[in-house]
Amino acid sequence: MRRLMVWLLAFCAAGGCTGASAQDWPTRPVRIIIPLGPGGGGDVFTRAIAEELQKSLGQPFVVENRPGGGLNIGTRACAEAAPDGHTLCVLSGEPVVYNQFTFKNLPFNPEKDFEPVANLFINANALAANSSLGVKTIPELVALARSKPGTLSYGTFSFMLVYFMDNLNRKNGIDIVRVPFRSGNEMVNAMVAGSTPVVFLGLSNMIGQIRAGQVTGIALNSNARSPLFPGIPTLAEATGEDYPPPWFGLFAPAGTPAPILDKLHAEILRITGEAGFREKYFLNRAVEPVVQTRAEFAKFIADNRAFAARVAKESNIQPQ
Repeated sequence: MRRLMVWLLAFCAAGGCTGASAQDWPTRPVRIIIPLGPGGGGDVFTRAIAEELQKSLGQPFVVENRPGGGLNIGTRACAEAAPDGHTLCVLSGEPVVYNQFTFKNLPFNPEKDFEPVANLFINANALAANSSLGVKTIPELVALARSKPGTLSYGTFSFMLVYFMDNLNRKNGIDIVRVPFRSGNEMVNAMVAGSTPVVFLGLSNMIGQIRAGQVTGIALNSNARSPLFPGIPTLAEATGEDYPPPWFGLFAPAGTPAPILDKLHAEILRITGEAGFREKYFLNRAVEPVVQTRAEFAKFIADNRAFAARVAKESNIQPQ
């Protein structure tokens, strides 16, 4: 039935039938699924985009948090939704690119079940620690972990940063253990409380805590240093290693008509290009805007997937 629906919608998008056009869309409320809990950087940005889309398109855009399952629960809900333009999703690279290399049985096909709409932003991720640990550099973190084996834990959502931490453990004979979380907000709270004192997470989640001195930034997985915290070196500067920075994009279920996707893409570029929006949600939140066509975004995803496949092969990563 789903395949038939996808075929019919594609046929209509190509002009093979009459009915609601992209000009009419949306005709009812639109839900935006995000597979993370509320309060994190991705959630805040999604709600900001939803509010602006509601203003310009005249229908409610309702954000639906579906955390859990390594981001697979919410991603599956998006993949299984009707491809009519009234369900969208904001996904990071994890379910779209990386989870296929770490999960044996994904409940969706990351390459076939989604239509890329727009790359929303590059998310500068900071390796950071509760300031009470007294560490300011990666060598200091390694030394602390070595002096207190089995006592340090960390949180991250990023496949590539798990890979970095695994290598850090292996190369230095330490055992900083990963703890799973449902949202960036939960992760920061655990870091500040000291229960999981180290994170590798979007810098936007902990700007206030760094400024307040509760948290110390150690290194940044980003293309450049952040203007907000120029004293934090990039990961490449600190280690000589370079990893693709995490990102968040807007997607729709496969088969969503192209005219709707194109209209939505144009709206996203308009919103994110406005000076007030860029200052509030990009510059002030330490994330990098991305301007790409839909085709360029699709190629960006394919390039990320090729890199991840190479890392998985070289590291002999086995899906669990």
